[in-house]
Amino acid sequence: MAFQDIRKMRKGWSWEDIRFLILFFLALAALLALNIFLARSLPGGEWLSLRWNGARAFMFEGVEPYSTAVAERAQVLVYGRTASASEYGYVLNDPFYIVLLYAPLAVFSDFSIARGIWMLFAEAALVGTVLLTLRLLEWQASRWALICLFAFSLFGYYSLLPLISASPAIFFTFIYISVLLALRSFNDELAGGLLVLLLYQWEVGALFFLFIIVLVVANKRWAALTGFGMALFVLLAVSFLMKPDWFLPYVRATLSDGYRGAALNLNAMLEFWFPASRFPMGGAISVALLIIVFIEMLRAAQEHFRRITWVACLALAATPLLGFPMFPSNYATLLPAFILILLLVSERWNRRPIMAGFIVFASGLLIPFGLYYASFVFASYLYKDLLATLPPIAAILALYWMRWFAVRSPRTWFDQVGLRK
Repeated sequence: MAFQDIRKMRKGWSWEDIRFLILFFLALAALLALNIFLARSLPGGEWLSLRWNGARAFMFEGVEPYSTAVAERAQVLVYGRTASASEYGYVLNDPFYIVLLYAPLAVFSDFSIARGIWMLFAEAALVGTVLLTLRLLEWQASRWALICLFAFSLFGYYSLLPLISASPAIFFTFIYISVLLALRSFNDELAGGLLVLLLYQWEVGALFFLFIIVLVVANKRWAALTGFGMALFVLLAVSFLMKPDWFLPYVRATLSDGYRGAALNLNAMLEFWFPASRFPMGGAISVALLIIVFIEMLRAAQEHFRRITWVACLALAATPLLGFPMFPSNYATLLPAFILILLLVSERWNRRPIMAGFIVFASGLLIPFGLYYASFVFASYLYKDLLATLPPIAAILALYWMRWFAVRSPRTWFDQVGLRK
């Protein structure tokens, strides 16, 4: 019987299926070749270089991955020299089990090949984030909406920037949405296991991690903590077996990275623009945001899942403003918030959804490129600081604005468009 089933399966492969597979792999090879070409041509790749060099230092060179020698290689890539004391040091501060995930790329001695492969997977993660977010929001987007969202996810400023700099925030975003989907479908062990991969890089997802813990505890989903503990135990066991002395160098690197990154946070930025102010504006904003988001977490713990998704997007938008170093290359995490805002706008102004969606889409696409262009034309720190601060602030304001409309639903002039004769 089994042999007959196998024969039926073999007969099920038609020439069209085989041709599709051939075309698929040819397209994949062409895209990989294009990415490798771009990796050789474009500057950047510093975040991947840091982790790729760390993995190669351990695997082939017998050098400490958390040493200054590895950091200096990334510094030369960014600055063309080693960094000064006032510049960001690009110190590897990932747990060793995360460094091991880069081992397959470290096999390639040519960094351009490793970077090209990384870019291919990152592009797939961006497209996957769009699809998973649409599934999470249960949004049956039209064909043109899908095309626009895919184009935005690949060619928007805050997608191109992490692609060029090779920021892991692209994969973090994919994991964030995967955790939410796993919780919604009651795959709690899977959600907990994925959460282990987010147990670092707090400047990207600290509040999201806290929100998931609040959700799990408030709803007594203890299986998620079980999956988290088991995955963490396995990863720590493997990492300590392969390098027993990695923990202390990792702690030193993390502390050094936090010290060097202090000049890049919101408080330092506000002190630069308001040097005469004696009030710690950045600290006050961070504390206020932390309190507001935590209250939203507690209120959403027992709510429907769209509310949970809203708070998750709010947490990702607020995290860069909590005193962490602000890297625009990490703002790929705002992609789910953009999709949620676009959905809420199309639902709120249902009489003119195309016009309303176009305004949001054009603003999200054109304004960052305009600020980037202005930063070169006028050579002012203002536009660079806006590129770092405007996206999370705009996302927070837009999320609250759309929630206010959903609750109060006031009649506006935009609702009247097309109703008057």
